[in-house]
Amino acid sequence: MTAGQHKAQSTVPERDYQARLIMPFAVLGIRIEEDWLTDIDYLPLHTPALKPVSPFAAEVCRQLLAYLDDPKFVFDLSLHIGGTPHQQRVWQCIQAIPPGATCSYAEIAHKLHSAPRAVGQACGANRLPIIIPCHRVIAKNGKLGGFMHASDGMPLTIKQWLLQHERV
Repeated sequence: MTAGQHKAQSTVPERDYQARLIMPFAVLGIRIEEDWLTDIDYLPLHTPALKPVSPFAAEVCRQLLAYLDDPKFVFDLSLHIGGTPHQQRVWQCIQAIPPGATCSYAEIAHKLHSAPRAVGQACGANRLPIIIPCHRVIAKNGKLGGFMHASDGMPLTIKQWLLQHERV
């Protein structure tokens, strides 16, 4: 699995994550480097939890649980995510979409003078889902569209859960 992909894994070595947090829709594999959050991976629900191995990993988990309690929670974490200039612009647009709202790939593409497919690729390369809420980007026709480079299965179930959670 590359850093930009968030596909389900059947076995997850503990050393790869500084925490694994059980959520209703997936287990979140948390990766940090020093005091920077670098990755959140969606793992299958049967993946065992892993207590945070550092104070910063514990803070990441605390804030993710706060989002679970209140979808309008504002994250305040040090993020380290590399990407192309286009990806960075897409991720900035996505972060401006408020909880409970959605924006289409085409709308973002229009704002950035890009193409919907390029926006979708940038969403798929997002290594910090939930924090950079790519689940709020949907198809032009109002349907879910893709998620995590997938058009069905577990990824769309996660996207649907997150959108429903934010509409409460």
